Amino acid sequence: QVQLVESGGGLVQPGGSLRLSCAASEYIFRVYSMGWYRQAPGKQRELVATITDDGSTNYADSVKGRFTISRDNAKNTVYLQMNSLKPEDTAVYYCNLNYRGGILWGQGTQVTVSS
Repeated sequence: QVQLVESGGGLVQPGGSLRLSCAASEYIFRVYSMGWYRQAPGKQRELVATITDDGSTNYADSVKGRFTISRDNAKNTVYLQMNSLKPEDTAVYYCNLNYRGGILWGQGTQVTVSS
């Protein structure tokens, strides 16, 4: 069974940067989109950013200008570069992949922004 493996989370000070990565455990044909979602304690999971197979991107208003999503189609890998991090960005970040066979989710990676 194909799995999504995330990496890159951790503890960072406000104003700092982190880069998240998410790779599929095996090649998937016809990936329509990949993205990142996050869930803070006591809150619902929310969209952070998505990117389609043709490179079109979509961002939550709260991260526009600070986060950048990118992908490597050949490797079924998606990245999230997070700059100017704020305490309110603290959450578990989940990778998402949408393909002809359905939707996959990663296990989540913790991002904590604190001084």
